[in-house]
Amino acid sequence: MSLDHHSEVPLYRRADASVTARVDDLLARMTLDEKIAQLHAVWLKLRADGQHAWRTEDFAQRDTGVPLDTLLRHGLGQVTRPLGTHTVDPKAGVEAFNALQRQMVEGTRLGIPVMAHEECLVGLMTKDATLFPSSLNYAATWNPGLVQRVGATIGEQARSIGCHQGLAPVLDVSRDPRWGRTEETFGEDPYLVGVLACHYVQGLQGERRDVLATLKHFVAHSASEGARNHAPVHVGPRELNDTFMLPFEMAVKLANAGSVMPAYHDIDGVPCHANRELLQGVLREKWGFDGLIVADYAGVNLLYTHHGTAHDAVEAAAQTFNAGLDIELPGHECALHLKEALARGIIDERTIDAAVRRVLRVKFEIGLFEAPYADPQRVNLRSEAASAVAYDVALQSAVLLKNDGVLPLRNDGVQHIAVIGPTADDPLALLAGYSFPVHLINSGETIPSSMTTPLQALRASLGASRVSYARGCAIIEERGAGAPVFPGDVAMTMRDVDAHDALLSTDTSQIEAAVAAARAADVAIVFVGDLAGLFQSGTVGEGSDTDSLTLPGLQQTLLDAVLATGTPTVVVMTGGRPYTLGAQDARVAALVMAFAPGEQGGEALAALLTGRENFSGRLPLSVPTSAGAVPYVYNHRLKSAGTPVAWHFGSRYPFGFGLGYTTFAYESLELAVDTASIEDGSFDFTFTLKNSGAREGTEVVQIYVRDRIASTSRPVRELKAFARVSVAALAQARVRVRLPVDMLNFTDARGERIVEPGEFDLMIGSSSRDLPLHATLTVTGPATRTLPRMWRMVSDVSVE
Repeated sequence: MSLDHHSEVPLYRRADASVTARVDDLLARMTLDEKIAQLHAVWLKLRADGQHAWRTEDFAQRDTGVPLDTLLRHGLGQVTRPLGTHTVDPKAGVEAFNALQRQMVEGTRLGIPVMAHEECLVGLMTKDATLFPSSLNYAATWNPGLVQRVGATIGEQARSIGCHQGLAPVLDVSRDPRWGRTEETFGEDPYLVGVLACHYVQGLQGERRDVLATLKHFVAHSASEGARNHAPVHVGPRELNDTFMLPFEMAVKLANAGSVMPAYHDIDGVPCHANRELLQGVLREKWGFDGLIVADYAGVNLLYTHHGTAHDAVEAAAQTFNAGLDIELPGHECALHLKEALARGIIDERTIDAAVRRVLRVKFEIGLFEAPYADPQRVNLRSEAASAVAYDVALQSAVLLKNDGVLPLRNDGVQHIAVIGPTADDPLALLAGYSFPVHLINSGETIPSSMTTPLQALRASLGASRVSYARGCAIIEERGAGAPVFPGDVAMTMRDVDAHDALLSTDTSQIEAAVAAARAADVAIVFVGDLAGLFQSGTVGEGSDTDSLTLPGLQQTLLDAVLATGTPTVVVMTGGRPYTLGAQDARVAALVMAFAPGEQGGEALAALLTGRENFSGRLPLSVPTSAGAVPYVYNHRLKSAGTPVAWHFGSRYPFGFGLGYTTFAYESLELAVDTASIEDGSFDFTFTLKNSGAREGTEVVQIYVRDRIASTSRPVRELKAFARVSVAALAQARVRVRLPVDMLNFTDARGERIVEPGEFDLMIGSSSRDLPLHATLTVTGPATRTLPRMWRMVSDVSVE
């Protein structure tokens, strides 16, 4: 008689069984300690020989006094950044991760594999991975397909090192560029953020969703009080839903995002990590989210160390897991106390079981039990194809804000160019804060030798003899550690303030040489901007907020001196936020905003400045007239300007704006119908886009709508559709748009999305300010309509 081999194998180990059956079987076998082990991570410096070392930080993983072997004997939910924690050869890093995985699979009672997560916002944050441009660059392309290619490329690299979850994208909708994390956002419009987020998520996760994208920071982190990191958020429920939740809703419902990360701040006094209404009520129950909710680093222990809503780690753990959290990251400071929380009666085992069930389900769904190990010989973090994607983003994201004809530079062998400024020959100035070299700047991490600076690229393009160089000034003389812990409510002395100000260079000795170089040149190109760095190790980035939109340090002084020579001056601004040039804006001959264009940024900028390529980037956020104008966003309400209108209100360069080396005309708007049913209607219309210039170019067509009369005050305009359209010189294209009535919704007092019958202004053009085509749309119906869960969230734009 033959034996059924299945009877010898636990059900949870059978790949042919359903995920639900496997989860049920495994959960029934687990002890309480084994369950709790699945609800936290450990932050380690892994070693291939298994002699792993703790990675401790004051703000994230303090020494809990638990021996590592004791901690790991029951299993582990996740391991934090196995290759991104410190500089390690990728193959050696994979071998070290495999050693930990082997310990989990072969050395624990149930053999549950561990998931690994890494940062991946601007490329996989590990040694040798492709250094992509910033999220603001992604957004400035207005190219969802390209953003999806970025996500797919990062996903491929993540899979090659055994990474199962990436902590990106950031869906915070920018509201104040003084906030240091502005560089991590897709800009200030919730629809643009949502569309790009969906494509990034789809690219990263792939069809199998075997690498989880992590939507963060849920929710409204970018609306912090005074644009200060972690500060409270003051927004009403309607604005919260219409502006800040919309991108998350889109990415959950349309892109099937695998994970969500709560934010550090509180909203109306309730910390997001303990907000059951958000994590359970909205995410899971209202939207149907089926993935993992993972803590932001130290977000759980901040409930008792900062927010003061919990007495200790025990209460903090109970609060956040009761609210709906699944995994504490990056370590285990609070989750280990869940047994004590059970003993106190402030959490029940059913709640713990529900979280464990979700963790196990994901591990089964991604195939972790069948393929727990990564192959060190298949590591693939750098390729020509990946670099080409990075180049395309850098090329399509640079925004030409002003040009009096000085660009493109002449390639006649005669014109002499003076390249000036602290960011012209600094590779770090091309990188965002969550790139590996910047994130580990205090660990001696070096910049890849393959990176080309703008100076090097311009010399290669124009000839070294035609390009002189003078740095003029430094932004920071020596990069080093910034604030050692998260900022808090501390007594500030003048000594503290002076120490902070000392970060910026005060050395003016190089300005004279820069002035001489400008005088001797036909054109001066001044490269200015930011240096990304976490927690005040730079001038922008997480924890590196500002109180000003004036260029950091001596850069404005340098620019003033160069402009005083009378030499036509081009300003190229890189960095994580827009800065204002004040009165000098009128004196510069050309202005380019390149954000943080990544490892290919130098090459892309040289191609654009010399005219080999055409500018096509458009602003994903407004450039306020001054710091006094913020918060300023294009989709404000009419009364935002004050009465009478405040003189400092407004934007010098509006959302959606950008120039190129050709011009476009918008003509012949035709509406198939100007009325549509409130129940299931759509507006279909076409218009002609003409390239009236002498060279091919790409325009970003933008469609805005204003609700004329509504039951609540509505924005002056809102983006509802967009597309990149390439048109040959002196040619034209016919653009067709379908706008679902559902997209004219807003949130009512119940927290539901509704559409009201009435008239809407349709506005079409090249930016939120330049809108030459207008029409009136009418939504018909007997009453207000409440939208269903899967309402139509995206417009369709095609080109004939």
